[in-house]
Amino acid sequence: MTEPLIDLHDVRLTLGQGDVRTEILNGVSLKLDPGESVAVLGPSGSGKSSLMAIVAGLERADSGSVSLAGRDIGDMGEDSLARLRGRSLGIILQAFHLLPTMTAIENVSVPLELAGVDDPSGRAAFELEAVGLGHRMNHYPAQLSGGEQQRVAIARATAPRPRLLLADEPTGNLDSATGSAIIDLLFERAGHAGAGLLVITHDSAVAARAGRTVHMADGRLTDGLPAA
Repeated sequence: MTEPLIDLHDVRLTLGQGDVRTEILNGVSLKLDPGESVAVLGPSGSGKSSLMAIVAGLERADSGSVSLAGRDIGDMGEDSLARLRGRSLGIILQAFHLLPTMTAIENVSVPLELAGVDDPSGRAAFELEAVGLGHRMNHYPAQLSGGEQQRVAIARATAPRPRLLLADEPTGNLDSATGSAIIDLLFERAGHAGAGLLVITHDSAVAARAGRTVHMADGRLTDGLPAA
C-alpha cells in the first residue's frame, strides 16, 4: 500500500506565553494520498497557513505526529528537512516570492541548479512553456503582471518534479478572471505531474475544484460541513 504524502495525527500548535498564549491548531488530523487533491477551506485566522507551515516542516508542532512523503519529520534536523522539501515538495504562495533581480527563467532554473538537476535551463524553459510564458522567459518580475508572476511561481514549484504541491491562497493577489485561470493551470500541472495537491483557500469556488474539501475554523478540521 502506498504511503500518504501527508499524514498528520492530533497535531497541536500554540504561540505565545501566559496571558497571550494562543492555540493555533487544536488536534488536527489529515491525510493526503499520492495524486489526490485536497482543499482546506476557512476564513482568515482559522489556522490554515499554520497548517501548511506544519506540513512543510517550516513550523514545528508542539505535539502530535507529522509525516511528509512517508518520512516522520518530527525529529528531523533542518538540513535533512531542507533536502526532503527539495526532493518532494513544491510550494506556491499568495505573494509569488520571485527574486526581483532575476528573469523568469532564472527564477525557475537557479533552484534546479542548486539541487544538482541536469540541464536546469532546459527544464526551466520547458516548464515556462507549459504555463504559457515561453515568450516572457527573459522578463523580470516587475515586467510581468500578477497572473504572469504566479505562472512563474507555478513553473518554479513544478520544475523539480515534486510528489506534492502546496498552494497557500494562490489567487489571493489576483482578480477573479486571472485567479480562475491560475487555478485551472495549477490543477492541470499537478495532474500532469501526478502530484498530490493541498490548496489553502478562503474561496469556496477554488475549494470546489479539489477532489476533497476539509473545513477549518478555530484551529480544527472537519470533513464535509463547515466547522461550527
